[in-house]
Amino acid sequence: MKNLTITDNVSEAAKRDIHELQNKIGVFATGEVPEEAFRKYRLARGVYGQRQPGVQMIRIKLPHGRITADQLVRIADSSDKYATGNLHATTRQDIQLHFVKLADSPQLWADLEDAKVTLREACGNTVRNVTGSAHAGIDPEEPFDITPYAHAIFEYFLRNPICQEMGRKFKIAVSASEKDSAFAFMHDVGLIAKWGVNEKGEKVKGFRVLIGGGLGAQPFPAQEAYDFLEDKYAIPFTEAVIRVFDRYGERTRRHKARMKFLLNDLGLEGFMEKVRGEWPALKSKEFIVNAPDEGAAYGTRESLSKDAIIELGRNSLDASQLEQYTQWVKTNVFEQKQQGWYGVNIRLLLGDMHSSTARQLADIVRQYAADDIRVTVNQGYLLRFIKGEDLPVVFEKLNALGLAEPGFDSTADITTCPGTDTCNLAISSSYGITRVLEKVMKEEFPDIIYNNDIKIKISGCMNGCGQHSASNIGMHGSSIKNGKYVLPAMQLLLGGGFTGVGGDGQIGDKVIKIPTKRGPDALRLLLTDYDANGLEGEYFNDYYNRQSKNYFYQLLKPLADLTTVEESDYRDWDHDELFKTEIGVGECASVILDLVATTIIEADEKFILANENLERQVWADAIYHAYNVFITGAKAVLISKGIAANTQHGIAKDFDENFGSEFFPVAEGAEQRGFRDLVFSINKNEPTEEFARQFIAAASKFLFDLKAFREKQLTEEGEPTLQELSFGQDS
Repeated sequence: MKNLTITDNVSEAAKRDIHELQNKIGVFATGEVPEEAFRKYRLARGVYGQRQPGVQMIRIKLPHGRITADQLVRIADSSDKYATGNLHATTRQDIQLHFVKLADSPQLWADLEDAKVTLREACGNTVRNVTGSAHAGIDPEEPFDITPYAHAIFEYFLRNPICQEMGRKFKIAVSASEKDSAFAFMHDVGLIAKWGVNEKGEKVKGFRVLIGGGLGAQPFPAQEAYDFLEDKYAIPFTEAVIRVFDRYGERTRRHKARMKFLLNDLGLEGFMEKVRGEWPALKSKEFIVNAPDEGAAYGTRESLSKDAIIELGRNSLDASQLEQYTQWVKTNVFEQKQQGWYGVNIRLLLGDMHSSTARQLADIVRQYAADDIRVTVNQGYLLRFIKGEDLPVVFEKLNALGLAEPGFDSTADITTCPGTDTCNLAISSSYGITRVLEKVMKEEFPDIIYNNDIKIKISGCMNGCGQHSASNIGMHGSSIKNGKYVLPAMQLLLGGGFTGVGGDGQIGDKVIKIPTKRGPDALRLLLTDYDANGLEGEYFNDYYNRQSKNYFYQLLKPLADLTTVEESDYRDWDHDELFKTEIGVGECASVILDLVATTIIEADEKFILANENLERQVWADAIYHAYNVFITGAKAVLISKGIAANTQHGIAKDFDENFGSEFFPVAEGAEQRGFRDLVFSINKNEPTEEFARQFIAAASKFLFDLKAFREKQLTEEGEPTLQELSFGQDS
């Protein structure tokens, strides 16, 4: 095993994480830990298996996409050293590195943590990266800067015991204004900044709160929990929501394990009632976020009109560059709310940037912009606080790097996931068709770089990493059988995305499935029809709703005709070979493990964490770790008897009914107190030292009794049965 080099700049918590990852990799390599158990562990550390065997994708967690020039360089250096030299920006404002050896991941993490960049909880059943409006802090239309709130949410839930092993992932977004540029409407919790009035009649900061949104195979728009919630309650409310999801969320049927399904089952009021029930146990009933105006330090300057900025370029740039510069100024540059300062958006094909380009971009930032780069939700970058008179030279330097392509966030700027290039689940090439569609628009619809109303998003499969369900024109990878052959296909969706009214969004309709090679023809038909028949100023989604889904089905139906397919239709974009539906092998190998033993080990680990937090006097975290000792231990007992439970609440109920009297015998005349009453007493008690010590003591006794129960069981019944074994199925 390689020796780790970890500097003193790395926090003690991160050092522990990195050493634990290296140790787990070593144990896994010996075969002592099965793939499924190790997989769950490494995913929560940002290490994700690729389609290609033996290499990993490393997801770097950048809260609300914020990154410094030095951090960008460190990521570039890490990509050169451990990956391919490519930096892939994602729709969740992360950066991903691909083709990393598993054994290199601990040192890669250590190198990044030296620059205060983390991998922790970038993947897995955790709170994923908190996304936020990239324009936050400089947006002329924002009520206030949401940057400190997004960062506070990130810090609050990082390593928080309530969200380490949920039934599925949990996503949070914070939008700067009603434009909802962070897509709050498609998140588990979405916060949209607004001013309101508190109970004292004072004007205060707060948020419109949406919950239960999500994409994937069954996309749901979020529901409104509050029209206005004062800012100091935003984090406590989010914690309570996560606790409810952790407690009642599905854990067996993975396709039903997102919070949107729990909200649908309970109903909004039923869900909110359970949220209120969690309030006594919260670590913080209020959480005040220090929110300074970082832009105030820059002061104001003389504003320049776009015509004046273009004239500056006319005086300093080569004539051959002027047309592109003019387009760039009109589409990629905007004046910030800080008068006389300008933001510059960088459009990236596929969200990819080479490490050498990233280093040179960092130099530009150091010289001409604030040390505050933002990765955007449409896979680009935003530079902030650039002087108007510097824009021509910034353009020239960006253009030399290929980073001054006009049309940022326009119809021509397609959002896409990596698809079959690296992803296990992808069905067809999303990168390939994205390249082709962008070329079609550049050559045949050059003025479309000025259209910001139609967004195009593409995913390699129905799971939606490219956010296809939340776009005006969306596509996801699929396949079509034609006799004994299979064609690569794209499912076309229309009418999704932001409605433009009150921060609401909607999910696109599935209209038709066509061979993927006919994607360019479909785009031509849609754009030409809209141009010919749309009303003056009519938003694309309004046009879609006016014409109806059937209108567009009939318009595109000839493209679905398989009697006219050609030989090339059987080959995907970027591929010469005949197409086959080869969804990569999942990360779970077909191994057999003793689930009972593995689950008891997990209960032990949670008990250690409970005691560590007790010693640190972090009472709420200690209590929640102890709670997980009870739940995990009870799950082990149920597994040993072939009893399946798919929620934590169900585990407590089934354990009480089947084993409660055995583990918690009631003395004559004593007050009855079952397992459920004990476990869920966390909701009825403040997180005090006294309760923490009592609860952990009870967890200790339960763990001791559990091990004695299992030892007796094995003595009487022999080796684990097939009911107690897992065959590596994804759960």
